[in-house]
Amino acid sequence: MRNGFLAALALGTAVLPSAALAQQTPTVTQTIAGTRLDISATGEVTRVPDLAIISAGVVTRSTTATGAIQQAATRMARVREALRQAGIADRDIQTSNISLNPEYTYVNNQPPKLNGYTASNQVSVRFRDIANAGVVLDALVKEGANSINGPNLTIEKPDAALDEARARGIAAGRARAELYARSLGMRIVRVVSVSESGGYPPPPPMPVMMAERAQAADTKIDPGEQRLQVNLAMTFELQ
Repeated sequence: MRNGFLAALALGTAVLPSAALAQQTPTVTQTIAGTRLDISATGEVTRVPDLAIISAGVVTRSTTATGAIQQAATRMARVREALRQAGIADRDIQTSNISLNPEYTYVNNQPPKLNGYTASNQVSVRFRDIANAGVVLDALVKEGANSINGPNLTIEKPDAALDEARARGIAAGRARAELYARSLGMRIVRVVSVSESGGYPPPPPMPVMMAERAQAADTKIDPGEQRLQVNLAMTFELQ
């Protein structure tokens, strides 16, 4: 019995280190024999936006909730058809908001009086042909759209441009480190670490374009240029 107890105790003792090691989080520590240099660098490129996103829809009013909703649905069907006639694919049209709100009149010391209902039906639309986006906006207004917001101009596939920005950021960080090393009478031994933060933020929406403004002839959208930026933190060892 005593031998069996000792054997079990020995087995338990042998297992404990493995279990303890399994619960530990491995850490990697890099030692620097020389001087540590931390550099912040930014890589930036510019591109012409190739995608415009707008919100378009209708706002209707009626004395009844059903009437407001039905009017919005009828007019929105015409708006959707105008988008399809303009060559916008169904995958680029997405419902973004449907709302119904009562309208009241408030008088001091009296209960609120219900005047009717306001209904809103909005879609988010993506345009890849930015040069003709203004023509589409004018067509929407003619077909009943009286609420237009945007556009947000962006780059549909930014990966290649961001990779170019990363390469520029690395080159800028390396050049800055070389400058520090020469000024200190030292040389770069190695790159210890590189980390990336941020990217390019989505552009802020432009002011609202209501129906009266969109009815002006030849509404035009200018794509301009957009900056894509990558921020890097680099650590070097100098000797």
